[in-house]
Amino acid sequence: MRQNQGQPEPDKRTRRREVLQVRNGLTADDVQGHAAALARRALALPELAGARTVAAYVSVGSEPGTPALLDALRARGVRVLLPALLPDNDLAWGVYRGPDSLLPARHGGGRMTLLEPAGERLGPDAVTEADAVLLPGLSVDARGMRLGRGGGSYDRVLARLERARVRPALVVLLYDWEVVERVPEEPHDRPVDAVVTPSGVRRFGRPAPEA
Repeated sequence: MRQNQGQPEPDKRTRRREVLQVRNGLTADDVQGHAAALARRALALPELAGARTVAAYVSVGSEPGTPALLDALRARGVRVLLPALLPDNDLAWGVYRGPDSLLPARHGGGRMTLLEPAGERLGPDAVTEADAVLLPGLSVDARGMRLGRGGGSYDRVLARLERARVRPALVVLLYDWEVVERVPEEPHDRPVDAVVTPSGVRRFGRPAPEA
């Protein structure tokens, strides 16, 4: 995880390409096995144990898998909000009502297909009702800085939470090898509270709530 001294820090584009190359080499069995372990770790988080509303997302391709986690949260009686991508890359939200409630939606001129919640759209501000927000990402570093895919959707989410003066727990779901010493950052980037990987949980600054 330590970068070589004297080597320049990689930019975000380079780091994203490196992470995606590794993810693309994972098999379906790899993804499924990691997803089961990831769900167990995440469900044990005090931040999720006491949550009434959780904003999450539907993993696609070789992303760390979320379907089992979404179903387990819903089975607990948690209100799970899932995003729908808007034309300007902002996110509206809808309530997750089970796997059959997800519909494929094409974006980027048909180049990208996401699973989004059917039914009523609650608008971008619905995320401010969440007790915890599960964020996608490509890496997190020792300071809690998150490297996203570069679309800016979750930068808008974090800015919206800040404007609303609400402070849900911010949790990133990653593979173990994606927790690194340092990721490139920009002035608008904000740290998260914790990262969950199949092998454990790492926290950054904010203590865990009491169970």
